[in-house]
Amino acid sequence: MTVPLLFGPYGSAELPWHVRDYGVNAVWFHGFNELAFAACEERGLEACVEFKTFRADFARHPELIPVGADGQPIRYGRSVQGICLSQTEHLAYIERQLTEGLERFRPKGIWLDYLTYAGWFETPEPDLQESCFCESCIEEFCGSTGIDASSPTEILIRYASEWQAHKCGKVAGLALRYAGLIRSKQPDCIVGAYMCPWTPEEFDGALGRIFAQDYALLSEAIDVFTPLIYCRKSGRTPSWGSEWLSRSTEFVPRERKVQLILDALDFPDSLKETAKATAAEGNPSWGIQLFGGAPIFQDKDQAKLFQQAVEAIRQHA
Repeated sequence: MTVPLLFGPYGSAELPWHVRDYGVNAVWFHGFNELAFAACEERGLEACVEFKTFRADFARHPELIPVGADGQPIRYGRSVQGICLSQTEHLAYIERQLTEGLERFRPKGIWLDYLTYAGWFETPEPDLQESCFCESCIEEFCGSTGIDASSPTEILIRYASEWQAHKCGKVAGLALRYAGLIRSKQPDCIVGAYMCPWTPEEFDGALGRIFAQDYALLSEAIDVFTPLIYCRKSGRTPSWGSEWLSRSTEFVPRERKVQLILDALDFPDSLKETAKATAAEGNPSWGIQLFGGAPIFQDKDQAKLFQQAVEAIRQHA
C-alpha cells in the first residue's frame, strides 16, 4: 500500500477553514468521533483515528492493573499505560470498539495507541517496573515456551531474554490481530502505531524489556511508526526528533515509514530542527503530527512556520 504524506494536528480543537493553505491535509483525533469526522469532511482533510488499546482507568477497573515483580500491583500515578494482557474480557471489549468504529466510519488511517506493557515514558525520570506476573501471565509464558518457572524472581534471573521475547511477541500478535480487523473491513486504511520514543538501548533496553515494543515484530502489522517526540515533557532538546530519525534506520525495517508526532509545547523549535535535518540528511519524517497543534493555525505567522516545514519535508521525501 502506498502511504501518503500526511501533515496536521492531533486533537479535537476546531481548525480554521483555510488551514489547508498552510500544508495541513489531515487531522488525528481520539476515537471514532462523529463530530471530528464531520469537521474533516467540511474542510477537505483526511480523518485519522487514534485508537486506545492497552490503557484503562485503574480506579474503575483494578482487575486490569498488572502485577509487578514483587507480586503486588504496579505503582502508578495520574499517567500510566499498559494493562494485564491476561484479561481476555477487556481484550474482547477493545476488539468490539474497533469493529464498531470500522462499521460506522471510513478513516484514512487508524493509529494504535498504548500498544505496550505497563509504564510511562513522557517524563525525564521514568518509573520503570517489570510486569506482568499474575498467575495467568506466568502460566501462559511457561506454556508457550516450555519453561518451568513459578516466580517473577526466577523468570527475571534465569529467563529474562525469553520473558522479553514472549512479551514482545504478545504485543505484536495483538497488533497483527487489530491490523487484520482493520484491513479486512477497509483494505486501504493506513495502520499506524504510537511508539515509545526511545532507541532500543536507552534505559537499559526498556523499549523491549519494559514496554515490549519490537519494531521488527510489529512491522507485519504496522504501516507507519509514530514515536512520541515530546521534548519538554521528556527533558530533551529540540533536536531530539532529528536525532531519532538519524538512528531509526538501525532498528526500523526499511519497508516501513516513520512519522514523528511533535508537541505543540515545543513549537516551532522541534519542527524547525526536524525540517533542517531532513534537508541536510535526506531522512525525512513521513509527514508530521503536531500534538495539541490546532491553536497554532489561528496565528498566521505560526501557521506559516508549519507550512515552511511541510514544504521542506516534501522536497526530500
